[in-house]
Amino acid sequence: EYDGERNSEGERHGRGKARLPNGDTYDGEYEHGFRSGRGTYRFRSGAYYTGEYLQNKKHGQGTFFYPDGSKYEGDWVNDQRHGYGEYTYANGDIYTGEWFNHNKHGQGTYDYKDTGSKYVGGWVNGNQEGEAEVIHLNHRFKGKFLNGNPVGRGKYVFDIGCEQHGEYILSEQDKGEEEEEPSLLVAPKWKASEITKLTLWTPHGENLPSPREASLPSLHEVSSEVFSAERDAGEEDEGSREEEENKDQEDQGEE
Repeated sequence: EYDGERNSEGERHGRGKARLPNGDTYDGEYEHGFRSGRGTYRFRSGAYYTGEYLQNKKHGQGTFFYPDGSKYEGDWVNDQRHGYGEYTYANGDIYTGEWFNHNKHGQGTYDYKDTGSKYVGGWVNGNQEGEAEVIHLNHRFKGKFLNGNPVGRGKYVFDIGCEQHGEYILSEQDKGEEEEEPSLLVAPKWKASEITKLTLWTPHGENLPSPREASLPSLHEVSSEVFSAERDAGEEDEGSREEEENKDQEDQGEE
Protein backbone atom coordinates (compact mmCIF):
# COMPACT_ATOMS: atom_id res chain seq x y z
CA GLU A 1 0.00 0.00 0.00
CA TYR A 2 1.25 3.49 -0.85
CA ASP A 3 -0.16 6.89 -0.03
CA GLY A 4 1.79 9.84 -1.31
CA GLU A 5 3.12 11.90 -4.18
CA ARG A 6 3.99 10.60 -7.64
CA ASN A 7 5.68 12.10 -10.67
CA SER A 8 4.29 12.32 -14.21
CA GLU A 9 5.52 8.78 -14.95
CA GLY A 10 3.48 7.45 -12.01
CA GLU A 11 6.56 6.66 -9.92
CA ARG A 12 6.62 7.28 -6.19
CA HIS A 13 8.27 10.67 -6.00
CA GLY A 14 8.21 13.18 -3.14
CA ARG A 15 6.67 12.51 0.27
CA GLY A 16 4.84 9.30 0.90
CA LYS A 17 3.92 6.46 3.23
CA ALA A 18 4.14 2.79 2.36
CA ARG A 19 3.22 -0.49 4.02
CA LEU A 20 5.16 -3.49 2.75
CA PRO A 21 3.66 -6.98 2.35
CA ASN A 22 5.78 -8.23 5.28
CA GLY A 23 4.31 -5.61 7.64
CA ASP A 24 7.22 -3.15 7.60
CA THR A 25 6.37 0.53 7.04
CA TYR A 26 8.19 3.51 5.55
CA ASP A 27 7.35 7.19 5.95
CA GLY A 28 9.57 9.60 4.08
CA GLU A 29 10.92 10.83 0.79
CA TYR A 30 11.02 9.05 -2.57
CA GLU A 31 12.79 9.69 -5.85
CA HIS A 32 11.76 7.87 -9.03
CA GLY A 33 10.24 4.97 -7.13
CA PHE A 34 13.06 4.51 -4.60
CA ARG A 35 13.36 5.51 -0.97
CA SER A 36 15.75 8.45 -1.30
CA GLY A 37 16.19 11.39 1.04
CA ARG A 38 15.09 11.40 4.66
CA GLY A 39 12.68 8.90 6.10
CA THR A 40 11.81 6.44 8.84
CA TYR A 41 11.63 2.70 8.22
CA ARG A 42 9.97 0.57 10.91
CA PHE A 43 10.51 -3.18 10.98
CA ARG A 44 7.88 -5.58 12.23
CA SER A 45 10.54 -6.84 14.71
CA GLY A 46 10.35 -3.53 16.55
CA ALA A 47 13.60 -2.15 15.14
CA TYR A 48 13.52 1.08 13.20
CA TYR A 49 15.83 3.35 11.23
CA THR A 50 15.46 7.07 10.83
CA GLY A 51 17.81 8.98 8.57
CA GLU A 52 18.97 9.32 5.02
CA TYR A 53 18.36 6.90 2.13
CA LEU A 54 19.69 6.54 -1.38
CA GLN A 55 17.93 4.19 -3.81
CA ASN A 56 16.30 2.09 -1.07
CA LYS A 57 19.53 1.78 0.98
CA LYS A 58 20.59 3.49 4.19
CA HIS A 59 23.14 6.04 3.01
CA GLY A 60 24.33 9.20 4.78
CA GLN A 61 23.49 10.13 8.36
CA GLY A 62 21.08 7.96 10.28
CA THR A 63 20.19 6.19 13.52
CA PHE A 64 19.23 2.53 13.82
CA PHE A 65 17.37 1.35 16.94
CA TYR A 66 17.69 -2.41 17.51
CA PRO A 67 15.03 -4.58 19.18
CA ASP A 68 17.22 -5.26 22.25
CA GLY A 69 17.53 -1.56 23.06
CA SER A 70 20.93 -0.94 21.50
CA LYS A 71 21.39 1.70 18.81
CA TYR A 72 23.86 3.00 16.22
CA GLU A 73 24.02 6.67 15.31
CA GLY A 74 26.35 7.85 12.57
CA ASP A 75 27.42 7.37 8.96
CA TRP A 76 25.99 4.78 6.57
CA VAL A 77 27.16 3.75 3.11
CA ASN A 78 25.23 1.27 0.96
CA ASP A 79 23.25 -0.11 3.94
CA GLN A 80 26.43 -0.60 6.02
CA ARG A 81 27.75 1.21 9.10
CA HIS A 82 30.64 3.00 7.43
CA GLY A 83 32.48 6.18 8.40
CA TYR A 84 32.15 7.58 11.92
CA GLY A 85 29.52 6.64 14.43
CA GLU A 86 28.53 5.72 17.97
CA TYR A 87 27.13 2.33 18.98
CA THR A 88 25.40 2.05 22.35
CA TYR A 89 25.03 -1.56 23.50
CA ALA A 90 22.12 -2.95 25.46
CA ASN A 91 24.36 -3.36 28.54
CA GLY A 92 25.34 0.32 28.45
CA ASP A 93 28.77 -0.08 26.84
CA ILE A 94 29.54 2.52 24.14
CA TYR A 95 31.85 2.43 21.13
CA THR A 96 32.64 5.74 19.45
CA GLY A 97 34.88 5.85 16.41
CA GLU A 98 35.48 4.70 12.87
CA TRP A 99 33.58 2.01 10.97
CA PHE A 100 34.27 0.14 7.76
CA ASN A 101 31.85 -2.25 6.05
CA HIS A 102 29.67 -2.61 9.16
CA ASN A 103 32.63 -3.33 11.51
CA LYS A 104 34.58 -1.25 14.00
CA HIS A 105 37.69 -0.42 12.00
CA GLY A 106 40.26 2.37 12.45
CA GLN A 107 40.56 4.44 15.60
CA GLY A 108 37.92 4.25 18.30
CA THR A 109 37.06 4.29 22.00
CA TYR A 110 35.14 1.55 23.82
CA ASP A 111 33.69 2.49 27.22
CA TYR A 112 32.78 -0.31 29.66
CA LYS A 113 29.85 0.85 31.75
CA ASP A 114 30.12 -1.69 34.59
CA THR A 115 33.75 -0.98 35.52
CA GLY A 116 34.38 2.49 34.09
CA SER A 117 37.34 1.13 32.09
CA LYS A 118 38.03 2.40 28.59
CA TYR A 119 39.91 1.10 25.53
CA VAL A 120 41.34 3.83 23.29
CA GLY A 121 43.15 2.73 20.16
CA GLY A 122 43.10 0.75 16.96
CA TRP A 123 40.51 -1.66 15.56
CA VAL A 124 40.67 -4.05 12.60
CA ASN A 125 37.51 -5.75 11.31
CA GLY A 126 35.77 -5.48 14.66
CA ASN A 127 38.75 -6.60 16.79
CA GLN A 128 41.01 -4.52 19.02
CA GLU A 129 44.30 -4.32 17.12
CA GLY A 130 47.26 -1.92 16.98
CA GLU A 131 48.60 0.59 19.49
CA ALA A 132 46.17 1.34 22.29
CA GLU A 133 45.69 2.45 25.87
CA VAL A 134 43.39 0.74 28.36
CA ILE A 135 42.36 3.14 31.11
CA HIS A 136 41.18 1.77 34.47
CA LEU A 137 40.13 3.64 37.60
CA ASN A 138 43.59 3.92 39.19
CA HIS A 139 45.99 2.69 36.52
CA ARG A 140 46.32 2.25 32.78
CA PHE A 141 48.03 -0.05 30.29
CA LYS A 142 49.84 1.16 27.18
CA GLY A 143 50.90 -1.27 24.50
CA LYS A 144 49.84 -3.15 21.39
CA PHE A 145 46.92 -5.45 20.70
CA LEU A 146 46.33 -8.24 18.23
CA ASN A 147 43.00 -10.02 17.72
CA GLY A 148 41.59 -8.42 20.85
CA ASN A 149 44.49 -9.37 23.17
CA PRO A 150 47.54 -7.42 24.38
CA VAL A 151 50.75 -8.60 22.76
CA GLY A 152 54.45 -7.83 23.12
CA ARG A 153 56.05 -5.08 25.17
CA GLY A 154 54.04 -2.54 27.11
CA LYS A 155 53.72 -0.88 30.47
CA TYR A 156 51.27 -0.31 33.30
CA VAL A 157 51.14 3.24 34.64
CA PHE A 158 49.89 3.68 38.20
CA ASP A 159 48.35 6.83 39.63
CA ILE A 160 50.72 6.64 42.61
CA GLY A 161 53.50 7.83 40.28
CA CYS A 162 55.29 4.73 39.03
CA GLU A 163 55.00 2.32 36.16
CA GLN A 164 55.78 -1.33 35.53
CA HIS A 165 57.36 -2.44 32.27
CA GLY A 166 57.11 -5.88 30.78
CA GLU A 167 55.56 -7.85 27.97
CA TYR A 168 52.64 -10.10 27.19
CA ILE A 169 53.74 -13.53 26.05
CA LEU A 170 51.88 -16.66 24.99
CA SER A 171 52.59 -19.38 27.52
CA GLU A 172 53.94 -22.54 25.94
CA GLN A 173 51.48 -25.40 25.81
CA ASP A 174 52.50 -29.00 26.26
CA LYS A 175 51.48 -31.20 23.37
CA GLY A 176 51.87 -34.84 22.54
CA GLU A 177 54.00 -36.09 19.69
CA GLU A 178 50.89 -36.87 17.69
CA GLU A 179 49.62 -33.28 17.86
CA GLU A 180 50.72 -30.85 15.21
CA GLU A 181 48.89 -27.82 16.57
CA PRO A 182 47.76 -26.79 20.08
CA SER A 183 44.14 -27.73 20.58
CA LEU A 184 43.21 -24.62 22.59
CA LEU A 185 44.05 -20.95 22.31
CA VAL A 186 46.02 -19.72 25.32
CA ALA A 187 45.51 -16.19 26.63
CA PRO A 188 48.71 -14.12 26.81
CA LYS A 189 50.28 -13.69 30.25
CA TRP A 190 51.91 -10.54 31.60
CA LYS A 191 55.62 -10.94 32.43
CA ALA A 192 56.90 -8.00 34.49
CA SER A 193 60.52 -6.85 34.13
CA GLU A 194 60.99 -3.66 36.17
CA ILE A 195 59.34 -0.78 37.97
CA THR A 196 60.48 2.77 37.15
CA LYS A 197 59.50 6.35 37.56
CA LEU A 198 57.16 7.70 34.88
CA THR A 199 58.66 7.65 31.35
CA LEU A 200 57.49 8.47 27.86
CA TRP A 201 55.94 5.49 26.11
CA THR A 202 57.56 4.19 22.93
CA PRO A 203 56.50 0.77 21.66
CA HIS A 204 59.95 0.01 20.18
CA GLY A 205 61.92 0.14 23.42
CA GLU A 206 62.81 2.55 26.20
CA ASN A 207 65.81 3.78 28.13
CA LEU A 208 64.82 2.81 31.63
CA PRO A 209 66.29 4.59 34.67
CA SER A 210 67.65 2.37 37.49
CA PRO A 211 65.43 -0.68 36.96
CA ARG A 212 64.79 -3.11 39.78
CA GLU A 213 63.15 -6.50 39.49
CA ALA A 214 59.50 -6.50 40.47
CA SER A 215 56.32 -8.45 39.98
CA LEU A 216 52.74 -7.37 40.63
CA PRO A 217 50.83 -10.34 39.26
CA SER A 218 47.61 -9.73 41.10
CA LEU A 219 47.06 -6.24 39.73
CA HIS A 220 47.95 -7.12 36.20
CA GLU A 221 46.28 -10.47 35.96
CA VAL A 222 43.09 -8.86 37.23
CA SER A 223 43.46 -6.00 34.76
CA SER A 224 43.95 -8.24 31.75
CA GLU A 225 41.28 -10.72 32.79
CA VAL A 226 38.69 -8.04 33.51
CA PHE A 227 39.45 -6.34 30.22
CA SER A 228 39.20 -9.54 28.19
CA ALA A 229 36.00 -10.60 29.90
CA GLU A 230 34.37 -7.23 29.41
CA ARG A 231 35.29 -7.15 25.77
CA ASP A 232 33.74 -10.53 25.18
CA ALA A 233 30.58 -9.58 27.06
CA GLY A 234 30.20 -6.35 25.15
CA GLU A 235 30.50 -8.06 21.79
CA GLU A 236 28.57 -11.28 22.28
CA ASP A 237 25.10 -10.03 21.37
CA GLU A 238 25.91 -8.11 18.24
CA GLY A 239 26.04 -11.17 16.00
CA SER A 240 22.41 -12.00 16.61
CA ARG A 241 21.42 -8.42 15.94
CA GLU A 242 23.33 -8.47 12.67
CA GLU A 243 21.54 -11.64 11.58
CA GLU A 244 18.16 -10.15 12.35
CA GLU A 245 19.01 -6.88 10.70
CA ASN A 246 20.25 -8.60 7.55
CA LYS A 247 16.98 -10.52 7.36
CA ASP A 248 15.02 -7.32 7.77
CA GLN A 249 17.06 -5.60 5.10
CA GLU A 250 16.38 -8.45 2.71
CA ASP A 251 12.69 -7.97 3.36
CA GLN A 252 12.99 -4.40 2.11
CA GLY A 253 13.70 -5.72 -1.35
CA GLU A 254 10.24 -7.22 -1.50
CA GLU A 255 8.58 -3.82 -1.65
